[in-house]
Amino acid sequence: MARVTVEDCVDKVPNRFELVLLAAHRARNIASGGAITVAPDNDKNPVIALREIAERTIPPDDMRESFIHSIQKNVEVDEPEAAAAPLLPNDRRSPVLGRDDQSSDTVVDVMTEEQLLRGLEALTPSEPSANGGGGGSGGGRERERDRGR
Repeated sequence: MARVTVEDCVDKVPNRFELVLLAAHRARNIASGGAITVAPDNDKNPVIALREIAERTIPPDDMRESFIHSIQKNVEVDEPEAAAAPLLPNDRRSPVLGRDDQSSDTVVDVMTEEQLLRGLEALTPSEPSANGGGGGSGGGRERERDRGR
């Protein structure tokens, strides 16, 4: 085969766009050291790839799978399904939220807003802290102004 044309390959890969993608992928594969399945005849890699497609030395389905695999970012791995985990007996299971035994629930304490405010007031310190001397962001400057008056 002196020259390979698209017409020589279209009957093997009917879609011309797919033919170009597969031939380009195969040419890159040859350039990276892939084994050539036809005599090179001093041809360039794209021509060798088209000749391989025309002579069916590499099945188009294999090239298609190789091309798809090369552009995939996340490859799914078929792993066998694990057997279902055995269930624990009821006496060893922990309660599930919303499905536990209602009889074991404790009564929730109810607190009014006034009780909450009194409790929060008891938590706040009554004296200024030792590190800031007043709690304000400009405490040192205010003292200097007071001394100057």
